[in-house]
Amino acid sequence: MSTLPAVAERLLRYVRYDTQSDESSNSVPSTLKQLELSRLLVQELQQLGLADAELDARGCVMATLPGNVAHPVPIIALMAHVDTSPELTGANVQPQVHAAYDGGPLRLGGEYLLTPEQCPELRDHVGHTIITTDGSTLLGADDKAGIAEIMTLLERLARDPKIPHGTLRVAFSCDEEIGRGADRVDVRKLGAQYGYTVDGETWGQVENETFCADSAHVTCKGVNVHPGYAKDKLVNALKVAARFVELLPRAESPEATSGRHGYVHPVAVKGGVEEAVVKLILRHFELDGLEAQHRLVAEVAEKAQAAFPGARVFVSFEESYRNMRYVLDHHPDVVQHALDAVRRAGLQPELHAIRGGTDGARLSYMGLPTPNIFTGAHMFHSRYEWVAVEAMEAAVETLVQLVQIWVERSAVEAPVAPR
Repeated sequence: MSTLPAVAERLLRYVRYDTQSDESSNSVPSTLKQLELSRLLVQELQQLGLADAELDARGCVMATLPGNVAHPVPIIALMAHVDTSPELTGANVQPQVHAAYDGGPLRLGGEYLLTPEQCPELRDHVGHTIITTDGSTLLGADDKAGIAEIMTLLERLARDPKIPHGTLRVAFSCDEEIGRGADRVDVRKLGAQYGYTVDGETWGQVENETFCADSAHVTCKGVNVHPGYAKDKLVNALKVAARFVELLPRAESPEATSGRHGYVHPVAVKGGVEEAVVKLILRHFELDGLEAQHRLVAEVAEKAQAAFPGARVFVSFEESYRNMRYVLDHHPDVVQHALDAVRRAGLQPELHAIRGGTDGARLSYMGLPTPNIFTGAHMFHSRYEWVAVEAMEAAVETLVQLVQIWVERSAVEAPVAPR
């Protein structure tokens, strides 16, 4: 008989499903294999008594757990995503369970070791049970750990009606890893007033900030002439693009920044002698910092053009997402309740800023204020991905406390009926 708790058993079951999304696909969802896990989740939700569980046309699983208290409580949505990153295969995942972690290196499989030097957070879980990959795939804890934690919460609430809670809506979306997750959630149909994604990392963390993010395209136009007769005529757009990339300051690159310092990051170059396009992503926690990055890219583009007479360089920008803090600051309770739930679950709460994005950022601007709660998993998108079982249990307990806090504080705020 297995000695693992239910939340870990769920994770081990879910990671067997290959749910990798595909950014080159225009279908909805981007890969049909995501729906295999989604259909399983619908069945499990219905077995837990969430009778309206369904898989909608956007590939999003939605369900309702009715509240069990008399006074009004805001409807809360709990959300996670089924897909895994395109950066490493999620097929044939073979999770490894390491009981009573001793603080040293963990052998995954073959030549691969997971060490505290790679991921210092391992040191916080000495004596715990660690689930890793076998080194050949990612694990898929991003975000199947979040799904397992939400499902385990629902099971506890269904089995123990003494735990007070308001109406909960559940949404398990697809295509989050390719930036389309929020597009798959019908916020109006979801019908919640506040939301929480369960998609973070270190236990105890509640995330209320993301980057402000834009993409940029720098189009370098040259003059193509037969190379045998090209003297003083040919202008090589590839060389213009290379100069542009070379002139970007290293101090503004992701490999040279941390904390609240943003970055300008070239991610792709495509083209030839006649035309070459550099794609960049721009990230900063504040809008004025993002605007400064726009100016930097334009200035560097001008310098690259000046270095090659006859070249023309054009710059365009496209908005990606904005820091969700700008919305959440207007709804302080949604963050504070999560921090208090972490504390009541026995952990030290930490307000944290994500050096990246989350569905919560898009959803917050779609009218659903949505901070992010930890899953306990680490090293996302890599063969070194891992999660501590005890951290997953702490995430479940945080969610149990969270739904009760919303009930308690709504009761305090509820108007007293006249006699």
